[in-house]
Amino acid sequence: MKRMNLATIAVLVVLTSFLPVTAQEKAAKSTANPMVSLETSMGTIKVQLFAAKAPITVKNFLFYVKSGFYNGTIVHRVDFVVGMGGYTEALTGKQTGPGIKNESKNGLKNLRGTLAMARYDNPDSATSQFFINLNDNTHLDPAGNQYGYAVFGKVVEGMDVVDKIGKVKTGNKSPFSNIPVQTIVVKSAKVVEQ
Repeated sequence: MKRMNLATIAVLVVLTSFLPVTAQEKAAKSTANPMVSLETSMGTIKVQLFAAKAPITVKNFLFYVKSGFYNGTIVHRVDFVVGMGGYTEALTGKQTGPGIKNESKNGLKNLRGTLAMARYDNPDSATSQFFINLNDNTHLDPAGNQYGYAVFGKVVEGMDVVDKIGKVKTGNKSPFSNIPVQTIVVKSAKVVEQ
C-alpha cells in the first residue's frame, strides 16, 4: 500500500470538512447540550441544558419534559427568580418522583438567565420544580460545606419573556407568596432540534 504524501492528506482533510453532518453526529451534538422550548401564556422561552456539568439534573429535567409533566403547570413564584414546574392552575402540587442528588458544586453559578433546581432544606430534595434567575443571585451558589441550588441550563432565546414575567403583579394565595395575580401557564415543554 502506498503512503500518502502531505499534500494528499491536506486535500482529504479539506474535502471531509465539507461532508454533511451524519445523523449520529447530529444526535451526539443534540444530546451534549439539549434544548427545550417552554411555551408559556406570555411567550416562548428556549433553554439550553448543560448535560456534561449537571448530568443527573438534566436527565431528571428531561424525564419531566418528555413525560408531559410540565404541560399545564403554572408560574408560582416571581421575585428575584421566576419559579415554575410543580403546580396546577388549581394550586395543587403534582405527584413527582423522588428527589435527586444535588449538583450545585458543578462550577456553574446562579447568574441572570440561568435555570436552577428548586428544593427544600435537604440538599437532595429537588424533584420537578425549577427557576430562572432574574438577577445574578450569588447567594444561591454553594459556599464552604453548604450546598446551593444546582444550575443546569440557561435561557438562549426569550429572556424578554422572562423579564416580562418578572414584572407582573404578584400577591399572596395561601400557601404561596409572590405568586402572579394573573395566572401564567406553561402550555407545553418539549425538546427541540438545535
